[in-house]
Amino acid sequence: MELAPDSLERLIPDELARDDITGHETLRLHLERYEFAARHVRGGRVLDMACGVGYGSRLLFDRAAEATTVLGVDISDSALEYARTHYAREGVSYRSADAMGFEDPEGFDLIVSLETIEHLPDPPSFVARLPKLLRAGGVLVASVPTTPSVDLNPHHTHDFTEASFRRLFEPLGLAEFDALRQVQPVSIGSILTRREARLGDLRRNLPLWYLRHPGALLRRVSATLHHGFANHYVTLALRRASQERLR
Repeated sequence: MELAPDSLERLIPDELARDDITGHETLRLHLERYEFAARHVRGGRVLDMACGVGYGSRLLFDRAAEATTVLGVDISDSALEYARTHYAREGVSYRSADAMGFEDPEGFDLIVSLETIEHLPDPPSFVARLPKLLRAGGVLVASVPTTPSVDLNPHHTHDFTEASFRRLFEPLGLAEFDALRQVQPVSIGSILTRREARLGDLRRNLPLWYLRHPGALLRRVSATLHHGFANHYVTLALRRASQERLR
């Protein structure tokens, strides 16, 4: 993805317009997730998978005294160029790689993967890769939306509930020990009018799309009845108990 500051899928803190309410609220939620992750650093090497423009990688390094290095990985060269210009420092570096192909023989004490899994075509395969990159006793911090998002956001490929998200980790030898839940109110007026530039990314011809995807419409109706007009998110912290790296 090219570096577009008004895209749903690209947050550039220094370039958020003052009236970009959705962008500022989304950034606040992202920063809360990174702060949550930073509290769980218990070793030196940290991986920020799908780091975007890199502000979260820098936050992890600055907040976590035990972090000796933070590596941000992303597939977007333009995002990484911005990250290296604005957020790199000694101990914080950035690397271009696909999330499904990234390898590192040294392993990591903390892996952070925030708002990534819902974008991927095969979430179970991606999640199964992450423990193999963790050192013994290492921690994985991962987040997803837990209310429907595929219907509105064409960049997302999977909807999750808290239960379905947790099921991804059940066979992987990871034990959940902390969780962060977040709520983001939704302005129906802003969505319908698309008056914020960032909302121009929202899916077009939604009624027709619902006709072709009736299950998604049912999920949207159910979530709205249960949660109202709000997006919900969960961030999980899970620990590897094994004394050996997985193969």
